[in-house]
Amino acid sequence: MGCASQPEAPVLSHLTGQALAVTTSRLDALLPADVLLLGEQHDAKAHQQIHQQVIALLAERSLLAAVALEMADVGATTAGLHPSSTEQQTKSALKWNNKGWPWEAYGPAVMAAVRAGVPVLGANLPNTQMRPSMGDSALDGQLPGPALKAQQQLIRIGHCNLLPESQITPMTRIQIAKDISMANTLAKAALPGKVVLLLSGSGHTDRLLGVPQHLPASLKVKAARLRAGDAAEGDKAEAFDAVWQTPALPDKDYCAEFKAQMGIK
Repeated sequence: MGCASQPEAPVLSHLTGQALAVTTSRLDALLPADVLLLGEQHDAKAHQQIHQQVIALLAERSLLAAVALEMADVGATTAGLHPSSTEQQTKSALKWNNKGWPWEAYGPAVMAAVRAGVPVLGANLPNTQMRPSMGDSALDGQLPGPALKAQQQLIRIGHCNLLPESQITPMTRIQIAKDISMANTLAKAALPGKVVLLLSGSGHTDRLLGVPQHLPASLKVKAARLRAGDAAEGDKAEAFDAVWQTPALPDKDYCAEFKAQMGIK
């Protein structure tokens, strides 16, 4: 049986309390939308809990057309699964990379969609297309000039200003190619009167630089940034329709970790 089967369990049965009420209010403020983008901080557990809540709320209202994921490659899909499918069957269908994306973090949201009979779609650029994208100069023209420069600067900062300048353009092209891949997945899954949901890092959901730049103008798109802690000075109001704040995380030196990965002392 396909994904149109009736859900076999109450999707919201274990999602209650103040946190759900807050998410409900935030979600209502963004609807209606054809495409909803939730941009997370990957190490914020509260953000993955919000993923699950939003999926459950939209599914309960029969508004959810599909869930697209940065965490799985384009072409992977749960569309052929039954709502009672196991987590292992779901991971196999999505070709899940647990090393890159821990299942314990994202599995609950994915399974909420599966249980509701809603297809989950891989949307990210496959590894096999990374190197070709790095050399594809046509990708440089996919963003307006100022946006391209801003995206390049984010690549520098995101890599702690440790990348050789010669790598900035190729790495930016990969970012743009990823955004295009996700946008194409969303556009194909769009259904009138329903919402296609994207779960990704917040950089991909930036209206000025990310996925929204590559979506058809005919789609009503809403982008929310999930932010752990206080807003940063660099946040631009026009980049997101909403910023959903969650509790701050303990301080972490991401650049020290990156240096260690690169063997830099």
